[in-house]
Amino acid sequence: NKQIYPWAVNVNGLRDTKHGSWQGQFMANFKRGSGDNAGVAGGLNDRAIYTAEVTAFYPNGFGLYNMAGNVSEWVFDVYRPLSNLDFAANNDDVNPVRGNVYRTIEKNENGEAERDSMGRVKTRQVTDAEAKNRRNYQRGNVINFLDGDSLSNATYGYGQTTLVSDKSRVYKGGSWNDRAYWLSPGTRRYMEEEQASSTIGFRCAMDRMGSPEGNKTKTGNFWKTKKQKR
Repeated sequence: NKQIYPWAVNVNGLRDTKHGSWQGQFMANFKRGSGDNAGVAGGLNDRAIYTAEVTAFYPNGFGLYNMAGNVSEWVFDVYRPLSNLDFAANNDDVNPVRGNVYRTIEKNENGEAERDSMGRVKTRQVTDAEAKNRRNYQRGNVINFLDGDSLSNATYGYGQTTLVSDKSRVYKGGSWNDRAYWLSPGTRRYMEEEQASSTIGFRCAMDRMGSPEGNKTKTGNFWKTKKQKR
């Protein structure tokens, strides 16, 4: 099993029981306490009071650097405090995401795809009229999914009653200026997508089809066949 976060220097991560291993030790850049940004990285000092070089800490089992600590990362989700309840009500609890703006290819009068000056195919937002008869979505812009519906009664008047808007994006992960609590992938904070911070950046994200062990291992349960004794 390859770990997502670099808690150790090998692919077994926290489950490593080998004598002399880095079992259970953090390999990340984060804040230990008030005024103490030395972090915990196999010792009492991670030698990175602020942000560090990308390769300063060990990568995870997939070869990705800085998946814990150093900077928090923007994610695609538009923030809503009730998103988890909204998705659960629709049985959409596997990698749910809020913020889709569905797009389609922009075509000319001959039905041919339009291209920009770089040769890229142009797209436009799907209109509500085009989407109304679809089964998987009925609106082109579903960022405010279930806002103000009869169940949640949630409305977001940005600048009047809340600081949450359709441009409020989720960011996850702990930075060099965050406590270890925020290193958990389950934590969620938000900020306007047009703003910036010295503690937030971008990271690589991975999602794969099939087994987590890689392409050489097939999906599903399988066991070695044994010859029966006669």
